[in-house]
Formats: sequence, C-alpha cells, structure tokens
Amino acid sequence: MATWCNRILIATILVLATCAIRSTANEPPADLCSLLPAADVSKALGQTYSAPEKSVAPRPFKDTNEGTDCNYNAKGGKLWFRAYVDPSPSESKDLFARLSKYYGPQTPVPGLGDEAYLDAKHAIHVRKGRVRYYLNITPVGSVSAVEKQLTELANRVAAQL
Repeated sequence: MATWCNRILIATILVLATCAIRSTANEPPADLCSLLPAADVSKALGQTYSAPEKSVAPRPFKDTNEGTDCNYNAKGGKLWFRAYVDPSPSESKDLFARLSKYYGPQTPVPGLGDEAYLDAKHAIHVRKGRVRYYLNITPVGSVSAVEKQLTELANRVAAQL
C-alpha cells in the first residue's frame, strides 16, 4: 500500500512541476528588444545594424497596453521592430484583428506564430500567444528579398515566444 501511495505522490509532483514549467516558458522578456539582437538583424539583412534605440510605442486604442519600439539603424537603412504584450491571448487576437483593418490588402504568412501577414507596404505583422509584433525595413528595395528577410526575422522572434 505504501509503495502505491509513493507512486501516486511522485506522479502528482511530476505533473505539477511540468505545468509550472510550461506556464512560465512562454513569458516574453521584460526587454522586448532582446528578442531581436542587432547581430541577428545584421546577419539576416546582410549589413551592420546598430543596437536598437528603444522607446515607448503608443497604445493602439484607449485602455490597451503601451508597447516597445526598437529601431535598428544601418548605413542607408532602418529596421523598425514594434512589440506589444497583451493581458491574454484572446485580447491579443482581438486587437490583431481590429488593427489589421488599417493595413490594406494582406498576404497571409502560414506557419508563423498563431497568425501573420505581410501588409500592402511589405511590413510583417505577427501574433503569437499574447504578443503582437511588427517588422518593417526602409527603404524597400527588392520586394521579394525584403519579405523573405522580414519573415526570417519574424521567425527568430516567434521561436523565442
């Protein structure tokens, strides 16, 4: 009987430990710019980009969270990474849908986050869990190259969430 109780106790502890690890594994970092190091940006875009200049991104609607802007500069170009952490995945999904109405025709990007699209200006918008983020390169040279580069960077961010 004691062996049976010990097995149940061990199984219960393992289940609780697994749940605790999973609940914290997908927490975004406090510094959202750390999701996209300048070295990764430079490698993906083929030139040297500075460390991000951080600032507060405005609330998209009243009573929503502020976000973080991370601007990476290079000779003749700029990458803009904007990220928001919403209170829940359902609120993030709702905000993502509401905001998508402002970005013209969209091209879905399957397999990236929970949902993603390229907008009319070739920027990428992604939602994963309770995080929404946006990446934009200026100036836009070859559209197909820019979209490929942005998708690669967006995948690097998503892999960390």
